[in-house]
Amino acid sequence: MPLFSHRFSTASSSSPASPSYYSKPSKSHKPNSSSSYASPRIHIAIIFFSIVSVFIGIAGTIFAISSAGARLGPVSVYRCGGSKDTSRVVSTSRKLGGDGGNGGVLTERRKLLGFVGIQTSFDSGDRRASLRSTWFPSDPDALLRLEQATGLAFRFVIGQSKDANKMAELEKEIKKYRDFVLLDVEEEYLRLPYKTLAYFKAAFQLFEADYYVKADDDIYLRPDRLATLLAKERLHSRTYIGCMKKGPVITDPKLKWYEKQGNLIGNEYFLHAYGPIYILSVEIVASLAAARNGSLRMFNNEDVSIGSWMLSMDVHHEDNRALCDPRCTPKSIAVWDIPKCSGLCNPESRLKELHKTDMCSKSPTLPPDDIDQ
Repeated sequence: MPLFSHRFSTASSSSPASPSYYSKPSKSHKPNSSSSYASPRIHIAIIFFSIVSVFIGIAGTIFAISSAGARLGPVSVYRCGGSKDTSRVVSTSRKLGGDGGNGGVLTERRKLLGFVGIQTSFDSGDRRASLRSTWFPSDPDALLRLEQATGLAFRFVIGQSKDANKMAELEKEIKKYRDFVLLDVEEEYLRLPYKTLAYFKAAFQLFEADYYVKADDDIYLRPDRLATLLAKERLHSRTYIGCMKKGPVITDPKLKWYEKQGNLIGNEYFLHAYGPIYILSVEIVASLAAARNGSLRMFNNEDVSIGSWMLSMDVHHEDNRALCDPRCTPKSIAVWDIPKCSGLCNPESRLKELHKTDMCSKSPTLPPDDIDQ
């Protein structure tokens, strides 16, 4: 069907001329030179318009197909507020309500036994490389297989930098490995308590886990044994697990571990876990996630800050020395050079050395005596 209908009519050679709406009956119709030029122009315009319409239709179809594919396919970066998980593959088909910084759509959190956030910084690229060559998987598929085998998800956790070059280098690493959770906080050593709180808030929103683990990037870890520890039945729903310690409060600004607010603590620290690795149960993390910004006291040291928050809750302190073993043993879970270093001394090389020993990397998850029982 033509795009336009015309009311112009012409007489046939075998019939007398009939009156036309556009001509007078008293005069015979004569061809108009201007109309003879106008007609081809009109047809050219019609053809051009039709071609443009076809192209627009094709482009619209392609866009609709690609949009549908994007909605149904995986999302490589999952945002939650200002934080995002660069390895997360989630479906956005189920809306949970609210605005999580993802266009008003929150996706269902993946259920896990535990989420392990490896705290790292912009200057720790060599440590991450050593970890990826030892116990931490170096590609997304292997990371997923470890998660399926243990029920634990592992990510490096890092904040933001004002240095554009550092951010650009980080983006390259993210695209290659996709094993980060990015926090919307400044990455600064003196602000580690703030980063730690931001980590637990983000981890709680991104993952539905029974336990949330904070670990540093300079320890050697056995994921299988960590999973075994977390799978144990416990009487207390609010449990704080780590290598517990006490010690004198350092009030001299010239000394390491100086505590500016030491006068609020006294001469000796309260019981709290060493900082390289500790674990909080989901009920504790839910309370931290619900805390208003600025409502929790921040001490100079991150592990002390966490310990003080635990004092304000009715939590059970579970001391486990397998989380701070200075050497690999049949039961060690985390190995680091306690008390010489708050982690492994020279971790870039020590991680690889430990991984080469069978006791560290190839010994059974459970010692023989435990297996027999």
